[in-house]
Amino acid sequence: MMELMLDLQVAVENPDLPSLGQFEAWAQAALANERDIAELSIRIVDNEESQSLNRDYRGKDKPTNVLSFPFEAPPMVPTDLIGDLVISAEVVEKEAKEQQKSASDHWAHMVVHGCLHLVGYDHIEDEEAEQMEALERQILAGLGIADPYREL
Repeated sequence: MMELMLDLQVAVENPDLPSLGQFEAWAQAALANERDIAELSIRIVDNEESQSLNRDYRGKDKPTNVLSFPFEAPPMVPTDLIGDLVISAEVVEKEAKEQQKSASDHWAHMVVHGCLHLVGYDHIEDEEAEQMEALERQILAGLGIADPYREL
């Protein structure tokens, strides 16, 4: 099993958040075939913080479900740190309801999706998107979670 060091930062008051163990299991599943050891932070935020970061770093002035901030160490500096995820609890819960998914399954998808971004996957080009979505489906299926991209 891959070794994961996860720093979970909760910056919202929300009794319905997944547990640290759930976040760890989802991140480990996402990274198991990518790294032997990984260190990352997951910060759970409100819409205001999500919108501010999305505006400042992506030029999109609205809250979003997950932001990924990969860490690139300078050459010759060995590190297991892969970066940070920032997830808006409000957006994830709203999307889960809209998409008729369990909140837990959608949280898992956001963690898997964000972790894949941290290790270099992207979905800007159609071919990249297909590859990333296929990998997400596979990882989530391994966790017993239905295809997040299925049409309802």
